[in-house]
Amino acid sequence: MKQYGLIGKALKHTFSPSYFADKFKREGLSDVSYSAWELPTIKDLPELLMLNKDIVGLNVTIPYKKDVCLFIDELFGPAAGLNVVNTIVVERPEESFPGQKIPGFKLKGFNTDIYGFKESIKPLLRPWFERCLILGTGATSDSVAYVLFKLGIDTLFVSRNPQGEQEIAWEDVNEHVIHFHPFIINTTPIGMFPDNNSFPPIPYDRLTDKHLLYDLIYNPAETAFLRKGKQAGAQIQNGETMLKLQAEQSWKTWNSKAEV
Repeated sequence: MKQYGLIGKALKHTFSPSYFADKFKREGLSDVSYSAWELPTIKDLPELLMLNKDIVGLNVTIPYKKDVCLFIDELFGPAAGLNVVNTIVVERPEESFPGQKIPGFKLKGFNTDIYGFKESIKPLLRPWFERCLILGTGATSDSVAYVLFKLGIDTLFVSRNPQGEQEIAWEDVNEHVIHFHPFIINTTPIGMFPDNNSFPPIPYDRLTDKHLLYDLIYNPAETAFLRKGKQAGAQIQNGETMLKLQAEQSWKTWNSKAEV
């Protein structure tokens, strides 16, 4: 049986295993399974692979999307430039090769978050979305920024420790920033279950019906960030569509049916 799965640090409430279980049942696939493996540290990845000989594909979630690159033998597409991986093809070559990261394995890294985010925002884009405010500077924010750059949308990051001209501190998100950034994306875990009542500290009273608030979080379906945006008249979108799209793209990648 072919094994697929998700690696991350805290996965008790992840959506992925149930999504793939439903997919496998719907498509009549009986020789595959999908599991969630919590790793205290990314250094536990080699042991996981050695103990589970049937693993052929992995998804990667926070906080390991960058750190996992330490074990990737070959990066493909945007993953190569960003050093951000959320999908891994696991191969077991018969012979070792120069620079092999984990003896007995060859890991190929891809980024399907980019596809999922890009396709999920297409119906939501408006002509006045010339600038986007990205809340957070974690690995996923790099994937988001990559898509926006390709679409010609300028980005400004909000960080606890801002560095450079493209980043500002949370306390600097004022009326002016909100006005000139009608597209606001939360890439932080603030508001994720079970911390449902938390929300990024921005001036929600300055939002208008010209704003779009997009939260990469999908659990809960409506975070406090989105709820407060809706109350101000803004358009809102959670991360469920993106998650489903990247999951399908991961499946195609594992089965060599997706473009890099």
